[in-house]
Formats: sequence, structure tokens, C-alpha cells
Amino acid sequence: MFEGFDEFTISTSGAAIHGVKGGSGPPVLLLHGIPQTHLMWHKVAPALAETHTVVATDLRGYGASGKPPSAPDHGPYSMRVLAGDQVEVMATLGFDRFAVVGHDRGARCAYRLALDHPEVATHVAVLDIVPVGEAYARADGEFSLAYWVWSFLAAPEPVPERLVGAAPHVLVDYMLGNWAARPNAFPDEVRAAYVASFSDPATVHAICEEYRAAATLDVADDAADRGLRRIECPMTVLWGAKGAVAQLYDPLAIWAAWSRDLDGGPVDAGHFLPEEAPEETLYHLQKLLSRRPR
Repeated sequence: MFEGFDEFTISTSGAAIHGVKGGSGPPVLLLHGIPQTHLMWHKVAPALAETHTVVATDLRGYGASGKPPSAPDHGPYSMRVLAGDQVEVMATLGFDRFAVVGHDRGARCAYRLALDHPEVATHVAVLDIVPVGEAYARADGEFSLAYWVWSFLAAPEPVPERLVGAAPHVLVDYMLGNWAARPNAFPDEVRAAYVASFSDPATVHAICEEYRAAATLDVADDAADRGLRRIECPMTVLWGAKGAVAQLYDPLAIWAAWSRDLDGGPVDAGHFLPEEAPEETLYHLQKLLSRRPR
């Protein structure tokens, strides 16, 4: 799926991060969401690699990346820490400045990276999210049903770990089947890889810790930055026209408070833009990357 790409595992100060690298040109980092791994970019990365050096990684806790021990405050799985992993990986690969594109959980890592490390981010794209602090601030009954996975995975240990571990395919199949407008967008081997990842108890625990950190530390980090810091580099916001983000929010209006150079719009898809609508997603990413970097 990533013909011409090389696999790597790089040890950062906190975790070993697995990924692939291919192409040549300006560097672009691709970050995945849940229940995925870097494999979610298999329809976009090869075309993007024709003009750019493309790096796609598994976030800390996901896929083949490390799952270091957590802490009572869930700090090792905050987006601030996950973003630090990615900055270290790119520096090890020789890239001090790069574009970052994230979907879902990877998008939360991407915007935190752009806020905390403005000196390295040349462009940023976030796919199908609003900032976590904004989401919780606007939470209501509709949100609680649409985003019940947030509460479920953030529940105290070991409840979600035990329940997911009993039948990992059930949660993965639910996400892929209910969040996608095109459930047939996932090849059998990719779907099987996502289920295999969720069959690892260490992965499930790490993901739960990441959701626990999101509900506490990440919300606090957003609150500390709201109105005081903005993303300075060119930014694109994309969302699925048939997904929950489109139903609940005006994404551009929300992100306008967080970015100084913003564009974007809906994509004809559900939640999984790069897998459901790869050509349209690629078009928007190429448009972003053609803009003058900060």
C-alpha cells in the first residue's frame, strides 16, 4: 500500500514511534485517527509523495508505536506530549520545519503541535474536528449521543479496557460502519489491521489513557490558550459533509478564533475523509501546501 516508502521506528524521549517515509520535496507529516493507524493514508500518501516528502506515523499508543506506562494524571498521553513525539521524529529525519496534516485524534495532535511549536509548523490541516475544549464547552444532549465513545473510553480503568478487550472487533466495526458514509471504503486487509491493533490490551489501555487525558489535560491546555494564542501558519479545516461535525458545528467559525490564516470547507464524505474521499481530500491538501508558508 506504501510502495516506495521505507518503514522506520524512531525512539523519542518518551516513546518509540513507528512510521513510513517516502517521496521527495517539502516535508509533510500525516497523523491518523481512531480506530486507525498510519495505514489510513494509503490512498493519499503515494500521490502526495510525488511532490513532497511524506511521513506517516502511528501515534504513541497506537499501531506499532510504543505504549509507555501512563501516570495518575494521564500526562504521558496528553496531546502536548504526543505532539512532542512527532516533533522529535521529524527532527531525527532531518526536518526542522514541516507541514502537518491530522485526522480525528491526529488532528488534535496536529493543532496542538502548531500551537506549542510554531517555529516548526509551515502549514497545518485538521480533518473532521473542532478543538477539544470547544467541543466540551458546547456539549449537550446531542453531543453526548453522537460522541458517546469519548465518555466510554475516558471512563475509569479498567471498565472500558475490559469491555473493548472482550470483543475488539465490535467497537472497530461500529466506528467504521457508523461514522462512515461509505462503509465499503476500507479494504479487508486494512480493516483487519485496525481490529488487530485493538486486540492488543496495551493499545486499548493507551488509547483509553489518551481519551482520559483529552477530557482533562487537553481541555485545560485549550482553555489556557483560548484567546491568547493562535496558529500562525496557513491552516485548512476540512470536515465530512455527512458526518457529526457538520451536524453539530460551524467549523470555520469556531476555528477562526484559533487561526490567523484559515480556509477550508466540507468534503463529500462521512468521518473518514482520506479513506472515503481520497481525491477530494488530496485536492484540498495540495491547495494548502501550495500556499506560501509562514
